[in-house]
Amino acid sequence: MPHSDSVQSLDPAAYASTPEATAANDAASLDAQYKRDFNKLQKRLRRQTGNAVIDYRMIEEGDKIMVCLSGGKDSYTMLEMLRSLQRNAPVSFSLVAVNLDQKQPGFPEHVLPEYLDKLGVNYHILERDTYSVVKEKTPEGKTTCALCSRLRRGSLYGFAEEIGATKVALGHHREDILETLFLNMFFGGSLKAMPPKLLSDDAKNIVIRPLAYCKEADIAEYSRQMAFPIIPCNLCGSQPNMQRQNVKAMLDDWDKNHPGRLESMFKAVTNVAPSQLADRELFDFEHLEAKQEEALSGRIQAFNVG
Repeated sequence: MPHSDSVQSLDPAAYASTPEATAANDAASLDAQYKRDFNKLQKRLRRQTGNAVIDYRMIEEGDKIMVCLSGGKDSYTMLEMLRSLQRNAPVSFSLVAVNLDQKQPGFPEHVLPEYLDKLGVNYHILERDTYSVVKEKTPEGKTTCALCSRLRRGSLYGFAEEIGATKVALGHHREDILETLFLNMFFGGSLKAMPPKLLSDDAKNIVIRPLAYCKEADIAEYSRQMAFPIIPCNLCGSQPNMQRQNVKAMLDDWDKNHPGRLESMFKAVTNVAPSQLADRELFDFEHLEAKQEEALSGRIQAFNVG
């Protein structure tokens, strides 16, 4: 027969009060909270992506979506959101991931193929030596972004035609759109940003931005928790004094010190009043008098009634 002390040591009530049990319970509680927070985050991103797709009619029956995958947090998240949407959407569409290998020195060519093979996602690696062109054409001390993005965009748009893609999906999020708005205002003298859906200049491609409603902070946290194999952009990400980085810092400061300001600013992008701006191409200021006369012609003036 076991000793009475041994029986006492196996008593659940007694064990529950031990430091080991307390630590185990705390760990289980933290794990449960972690899972709840992650589920909320994932559901929020899925909902916002779905709403953007619906609001701008980004995806239709039979579409072949070319998902531009850079190896950054945004494009990985976009691929996951579109895969989730694909499983639950009322329309049938296909996805093909495309990465543009720009031949940057040290680029880890194995990362994306291994990741996409594991997922079972159809993909292409498009090899174009735009790196050499950018380094050759960009003067010393100047940022490479403008030329790099133009070459990258041209390569991807052309490849979309080759594979018969009906839509080209880019991973720009809410802050990207707002940053572009301020960059154009501060340095371009124009009031424009990135539309959630766009017809290319040559009318050959329709570009969609499914993450347009998503916050960058949510995408960053989702990417961290999903442990995506991030590939840094050493060509442009390390450049000092980039105006986009300055604008980004400004928006981050506003978001920190004035909660809700970015939400209000993004809402403004979707709620434009042309008559309250000054673009003569966008609104007919020239014929306001004629419009006034037409509006008043059918009215009965109270002071003329005798």
